[in-house]
Amino acid sequence: MGESVTEAVVGQWLKKPGEAVGADEVVVTLETDKVAVDVPAEQAGVLASIQQQEGATVHVGDVLAILDTSAEPVAVADAQSAPAVAAAPPPAQGAPAATIAGNGASAARSTPPATPVAQRLAAEKAIDLAQVAGTGPRGRVTRDDVAAYIGSAAPPAQAPAPPAPAPAQAPAAQAPALAVTPAGLEERIRMTRRRQTIARRLVEAQHTAAMLTTFNEIDMSAVMEVRKRRRDSFKERHGVGLGFMSFFTKAVIGALKAFPYLNAEIQGDEIVVKRYYHIGIAVGVEEGLVVPVLRDADRKSFAQIEREIADMAARARQNKLTLAELQGSTFTITNGGIFGSLLSTPILNTPEVGILGMHKIEERPIALNGQVVIRPMMYVALSYDHRIVDGSEAVRFLVRVKELIEDPEALLLEG
Repeated sequence: MGESVTEAVVGQWLKKPGEAVGADEVVVTLETDKVAVDVPAEQAGVLASIQQQEGATVHVGDVLAILDTSAEPVAVADAQSAPAVAAAPPPAQGAPAATIAGNGASAARSTPPATPVAQRLAAEKAIDLAQVAGTGPRGRVTRDDVAAYIGSAAPPAQAPAPPAPAPAQAPAAQAPALAVTPAGLEERIRMTRRRQTIARRLVEAQHTAAMLTTFNEIDMSAVMEVRKRRRDSFKERHGVGLGFMSFFTKAVIGALKAFPYLNAEIQGDEIVVKRYYHIGIAVGVEEGLVVPVLRDADRKSFAQIEREIADMAARARQNKLTLAELQGSTFTITNGGIFGSLLSTPILNTPEVGILGMHKIEERPIALNGQVVIRPMMYVALSYDHRIVDGSEAVRFLVRVKELIEDPEALLLEG
């Protein structure tokens, strides 16, 4: 599953003991730090036994299940109507075992029938996913699909019971009673492997870096005017829309060339300054944030940048990104503006020492040449590691990004 992956969490078993399994048919899904992986059967046979239950943490080399290539399938009770499945036949001598592959080969075969979040919710509510219509990519069942199914299958509401008499007011001097949460109003959901990794890395970033954030604002008038004039011809010629990300990617690269310590990392007592520009583009998906990497972004045109970002974002939402596509970034850009964020302080994507946060474009009055005018403005934030980036350097970096965005001609010449 890749050299950097040493463990995973068992997501969902797609076969029950005693069921027939075809060669290359997906038997179980695993959740790693960044992606979900399908594990197929290497040969046709019968699933004799499951060695690792859903939710278990497994390591490279662990046996997941025993596949009997000589047995006949047995009848298995429906999980909805029986508390347990029929006993599986014992594995035949030398029966192959499904294990976690650790040789770097890709194990992904096809899109799982449901997202891990949807799988857990369905398991908790005892819902057969086969009965739920999926609205995700290629019919994949999402958490919203399961929630909608639960709502449609809910029994009609009964007449409310008469209200209980109100208790007498306690004396003022009496100690307050502990609050009791009514039954059924809390839900416990196991954190996915990806969410656990996100939580750990964010805390590590806070603990290991001397993180500071500086802010500025950008007048987006010039870029918006260029997009308005060139949008149709650009899409007709390149087959992709002209968005803001290509402008900001070019502006960041121009600023990184002027202030190279923002494109570095700390290794021990050394600063490693990188002369290549692998820009991470943060993408929000159902199960958390992922950061696919736009490699050698300084060598790419606006069209290439827009096309690659659109492709990576689409595959991120379909859970089709490979581990290699999520590793090796030197600087990250995150855009909270697409969700309506006006201002935020992004957290470093370690071991990087800089991250740029974009925000919502909003028309605001500003003073320009002694006049108050209305302009489309965007707040931008730069979080940086103060251990190697000085405050003046961070401020000038962000000012350089602002200058390049507000002057697209300079962006084309120097970005």
